Formats: sequence, structure tokens, C-alpha cells
Amino acid sequence: METEIYFVRHAHSVFSLEDEETRGLSKKGWEDAKEITEIMMEENIDYIISSPYTRAIQTVEGLARKLKKEIILDERFRERDLAARDHHFDDPSEAMKYVFDHPLFHYPGGESNIEVQARGIEALREIISAHKGKKIAIGVHGHIMTCTMNYFSDQYGLDFWKGTSKPDIYKLQFDENFHLLHCKRLWAQKKESDQLKIL
Repeated sequence: METEIYFVRHAHSVFSLEDEETRGLSKKGWEDAKEITEIMMEENIDYIISSPYTRAIQTVEGLARKLKKEIILDERFRERDLAARDHHFDDPSEAMKYVFDHPLFHYPGGESNIEVQARGIEALREIISAHKGKKIAIGVHGHIMTCTMNYFSDQYGLDFWKGTSKPDIYKLQFDENFHLLHCKRLWAQKKESDQLKIL
């Protein structure tokens, strides 16, 4: 019996560290969220779960509204804090590379990649155990999504994270033993299809 997980990375939101938990989608983000809804409506989703951060909820709320389903919030899918909010990075991109190269390391007040992965995997195990054979959409963020997927394969690392977009969708199929059988990117497929129509 296969269970299908859809990691839905949130759509574009204007960055504001002070409003990390509450900042909503930008105009472009709302437009893309409509496309997310269209794509996901074709997948026959059974349950919708989300990070409690506003931008993640807003990305999947159109789907929830159309399906008349509740969005179940799970704190474990929140985005990672790279460091304490008052910590200054001279080069944030180098800081990000360092934590991926050293998964046990964490900056003051922040989480290591291993710690982020642990809470993501804990949540994912519980969801799959509770909803075997179902299709579950999860509103999520780039770092927690990447660290969680990295548990199954090293290919989901820094370069993978850099290659993801806002929004994005990854469809993961699991067997009963929590083995990842297949992973497919749905958002890129949608964009490529649109480009072909234009050409």
C-alpha cells in the first residue's frame, strides 16, 4: 500500500525576518497559489497539513477551500531558524553552505540540519502511519523540506535547495516500511508545459 506525500513549498512572500511567522504572500505569490490549487485539485488529496507560518497556510488554503477540508497545522513543519534573529551574517550564502557541509553544526540560537531533519522525519512518520494509502498535501518551507528529503537520499542537499522555487511541489511515494519509492516535481512540469504552449 503506497502513501503519497505532496510537499508544497510556499509561494513568494516578501522577506521580513521580524515577521517570519506572520508574513503573507506577495501579489505574485497569490497568483501562483491559484496555480498550485489547480495542480493539486487533479491529485485527489485526502488530507491537508501545513506549517503554522502564514505564507505556508495561504499557499494551500485555496485547495482546502475547494475540497472543503480543514488545514491541520503541525509546528514541526515550520521553517528552520538558521540562527537567533539578532545574529548577523556577513555572507548568508556561505553560512547556508556551511550548515549543509556540516549537518551537526548550528549557529547561536539556530538549528542544525540534523535537528531540522529529525523533526521533519518525526512528523512525516506519524502522518504516513496514521494515513496509510492516502494522499496528503503538506504546506512547507524550503529548508525543512530539503532536510527532510535528505534523510532518504544525499541528492537532496544544498544544490537541490537552490534549484527549488517559490512555490514548488514534490510528490513523494512511500511504501509501508517508510521507504521512498519515487519523487516527482509537479510544479516544474506545469511550467514546462506552459512554455511549450507559448512556443
